[in-house]
Amino acid sequence: MKRTRKKSKNKQLSAINQQPTTMNPTPHIKTEGTSKFQIGEIINNTVHYDFEKIKTYLNIKGHILFGKNFRIYKEDEELIFKLCSYFIQDHYTCAQMGIDTSKGILLTGPVGCGKTSLMKLLLHLAPHKTNYEIIPTRNIVFKFNTSGFEVLEKYNETKNYCFDDLGVEPTGCHYNKECNVLGEILLSRYDLFTKTSLGLSQKPALSLPKCQSLSLGLSQRHCHSKTHITTNLNAKELENKYGSRVRSRLRAMFNLISFNQNSIDKRI
Repeated sequence: MKRTRKKSKNKQLSAINQQPTTMNPTPHIKTEGTSKFQIGEIINNTVHYDFEKIKTYLNIKGHILFGKNFRIYKEDEELIFKLCSYFIQDHYTCAQMGIDTSKGILLTGPVGCGKTSLMKLLLHLAPHKTNYEIIPTRNIVFKFNTSGFEVLEKYNETKNYCFDDLGVEPTGCHYNKECNVLGEILLSRYDLFTKTSLGLSQKPALSLPKCQSLSLGLSQRHCHSKTHITTNLNAKELENKYGSRVRSRLRAMFNLISFNQNSIDKRI
């Protein structure tokens, strides 16, 4: 399928509109109360997004979610552009930046730089393309401490999750049995990730015309289970806490996107 892009001074993103039109025929128009915000336009079944308009919408949605002091910082725009490209599943732009849209996001940065807020905010950008449940890692461990190993089974489901603040959670302990809860969950999520990836890659499209096979292949490739993470820890700190097995699997499962280490604490 040939992809066309409009020439503009603003950054342009595009994504094939593969959702049924009965669900949301206007994914490029966001509605907040009585106000509508057009963040792009549909041309030949492809949504062409305008990054400047996306920033305007994210600022407004951020005010609604987090209060009047929320704003998009100029120094974060390059990182936000990467995340927006991923969230709308613009495969072409992501590939140019070395981002694999079949993997999850590992978002790192200093305390208070805005990792959790962005992962909550960007859920509203293209929910028909990217969705997940955000769960603080501390809550998972607290649940394990009271309910035991059955808690781990929940994360074997083919559902998308974002584990928030990985690394701040304590070691789990249920009836005097200690467990590195998130380490075990991440190993299970890796197994799920590789199994669903392999299963999808082996599905043939024998009777479809060439152009339809390409479109279906893109759809299948990006519908398997994904895991996302926010963390204050660097690669070495993650290895120290979860071990080399987990660290090696993180490389296979995630796109690393990092805030500048000098990013300010935006909560102050």
